[in-house]
Amino acid sequence: MPPIVSIVGRSSSGKTTLVEALVRELKRRGFRVSTIKHTPQGMNIDEPDTDSWRHIQAGSEATAISSTERLVLFKPIPLGATLDEIARILGEDCDIILAEGFKQSDMPKIEVHRKESGPPLSSVRKLFAIATDEPLDTKVRQFSLNDTKGLVDLLEEGFIKPQLERTAIYVNGVPVPLTSFPRSIIEKILIAMVSSLKGVDEVRSLDIFLRRVPAKKFRSRV
Repeated sequence: MPPIVSIVGRSSSGKTTLVEALVRELKRRGFRVSTIKHTPQGMNIDEPDTDSWRHIQAGSEATAISSTERLVLFKPIPLGATLDEIARILGEDCDIILAEGFKQSDMPKIEVHRKESGPPLSSVRKLFAIATDEPLDTKVRQFSLNDTKGLVDLLEEGFIKPQLERTAIYVNGVPVPLTSFPRSIIEKILIAMVSSLKGVDEVRSLDIFLRRVPAKKFRSRV
């Protein structure tokens, strides 16, 4: 999975503004970015009696609305789904995922602090940087709210570059941690196998999906 960094802070501290600035700078440097926005109060995008709502109510696992310009995906998720579970829906085809909110998650975080919004958040796990408009008495690394390039330098060196090349394996929907040795073996085997297939040129990315259905699951009903 791509590295995930949460942008957290109090209400009206400027989280969305910082996410916008980080995305622009990351894109300027040639990186692919995806974002996730946390909305605790829920959403009213998929209104009752719309076609997509009716599809989901009928039991569809997911439904997409497609136009000539964009695609909107609706997918029910379990209550309390973790950030990495949500991020997996976005897929692997980006260099970093920026999440706005999710302060209770176990992902690394940047806090946005403005003096007028109140004191910094307390007891934030894995806080590695603060974007602030005033000096703070903390050991956490501090950046000016306008120092987008400095923050992106930190993201690039600490998160993006170490995972530019990666292999991810999920078994029964659960990610399997890979150390360098098994990862190297798996990569070499997969690349060798698909490279021998007709029509395959340079392998820059590889998606493999396997589903095995228990024999008894679809046993004929008498």
